[in-house]
Amino acid sequence: MIEHVYRRASASPVVSQVIVATDDLRIATRVNDFGGKVRLTKATHETGTDRLAEVAATLDSDIIVNVQGDEPLINPAAIGELVAPFAADRSLQMTTLYRRIHEASELNDPNVTKVVLDRGGFALYFSRAPIPYMRDPRGGWPPLYRHIGLYAYRRSTLLMLATLEPTPLERAEALEQLRALEHGIRIKAIETRYESFEVNTPEDLEQVRRLFAVPTSS
Repeated sequence: MIEHVYRRASASPVVSQVIVATDDLRIATRVNDFGGKVRLTKATHETGTDRLAEVAATLDSDIIVNVQGDEPLINPAAIGELVAPFAADRSLQMTTLYRRIHEASELNDPNVTKVVLDRGGFALYFSRAPIPYMRDPRGGWPPLYRHIGLYAYRRSTLLMLATLEPTPLERAEALEQLRALEHGIRIKAIETRYESFEVNTPEDLEQVRRLFAVPTSS
């Protein structure tokens, strides 16, 4: 799976280099076997954000993209969507992606993170619970959004974020992006045209295997 993620990220024209950050020697060996770049990090990091920051501290790139290893179907063009807002707004610190929810099963699945946005397109909150709560659904449902777990950061923001202690909401929801919101770091959310699929359960893994086994039409 990590090779699929690596190759899809490498196919993005906005990415100058792809580095796998891991504390697992087995993963590092696999990445070396297929010719990828890998950095072994400390085993004490609590989150992927902290692990990413350790590697980012050695780089001179202004923008750092976090593509998680459980996204084997990520479209390279989605990374371009994620990074594009930084060119137009020098004040942006962090971006992420989302898509609309159309199935009730997604809304009620704790493995599907939901996000609510302000009128400027910045994230107000992320949750594993169904949000927003509808007290009176007779008035019609507002748009419901599913968070896509890709992030891009200003390097300085990422390094600062990694120095902060995990926050109460972050721990309660097990969602590391809440650390940024709790400390006042605004996250710009971009609606992506591209579907993604996170592997969170053994059933998800089997579904991805089936998808890769389906021959593509010429």
